[in-house]
Amino acid sequence: MITSHIQRIAILRALQLGDLLCAVPAFRALRATFPNAHITLIGLPWASTFRQRFSHYIDEMVVFPGYPGLPEQPHDPVAFSEFMNLMRKRSYDLVLQMQGNGTLVNPLVLAMEAKYTGGFSPKGTVPESGMFVPYPEDLHEIERHLYLLKQLGIPAAGTHLEFPLTTADRDSFRSLQLPCEDYQYICVHPGSRAAWRQWPPPYFAAIADHLAEQGWKIVLTGSNEERELTLAVKSYMRFPAVDTAGELSLGGMAVLIKKSRALVSNCTGVSHIAAATATPSVIISMDGEPHRWAPLNTHLHCTTDWTRHNDFDRMLIKADQLLARTDDRVYHRA
Repeated sequence: MITSHIQRIAILRALQLGDLLCAVPAFRALRATFPNAHITLIGLPWASTFRQRFSHYIDEMVVFPGYPGLPEQPHDPVAFSEFMNLMRKRSYDLVLQMQGNGTLVNPLVLAMEAKYTGGFSPKGTVPESGMFVPYPEDLHEIERHLYLLKQLGIPAAGTHLEFPLTTADRDSFRSLQLPCEDYQYICVHPGSRAAWRQWPPPYFAAIADHLAEQGWKIVLTGSNEERELTLAVKSYMRFPAVDTAGELSLGGMAVLIKKSRALVSNCTGVSHIAAATATPSVIISMDGEPHRWAPLNTHLHCTTDWTRHNDFDRMLIKADQLLARTDDRVYHRA
């Protein structure tokens, strides 16, 4: 059990947007239990903006220099040596391994020499030192990390997601000068970091046309790198669509999603933004793991495991059902 005399905490989670958003309830629980602690996120370089957005939970970000076997970024041996020296020098009270099941990184976090070290380990291989628990394969990503904290004596503070919006986010959205009113458009986001997790553009175009026939304006969203994908979707559509790929900051896109009637997307980071902003969503899971990544609120969010139910007509029905059952609350988002 963790004592209350924790002043310095480090969390290893060097992953992407969706991974970090699903860890926010765990960050919130840590802050609630240790309100005066200095909490450091060990993350990928991009996560500096995440830390700024969640500064009420995370005080500092240290860039992770990569590690052999981890695919997120190349391993830099020189930077890694400097990183480990820094971690040991800081004498953390608690280091939490929230990277994965611990097969590769548990020796790494133990080598940081914190007073307490906790995290997951593969079943049957719990390290002799530290406070590790078997990795629960069947839990949602949000609940998995709350389960870890519970085993360490840290109670949950809710499972809901967050995405705080700033003045800069709203300015980014306003700069778009969107030619439609709030809640009168539906966002369609065809992108995903891995191509194999992308629903085919003709399917996105067909469901967008189906919604456009009902009178909804269609707004295509994506990063600058996803421009070709949104252009492909638009080329297959019969109805007009506004293509905003590359036109907004991440925060501006979050405002766009929040003000939309609904989101249609692959299971990717924006699906968690929809969950955080209480925007109804139709999510297509291409990785066969909706039990791990789907939004928890099944009233507001409809997730389909495409690896098991690849029926397009069923998707149209699901979209219609979602819009019908959420109409009474869409104008009352927080």
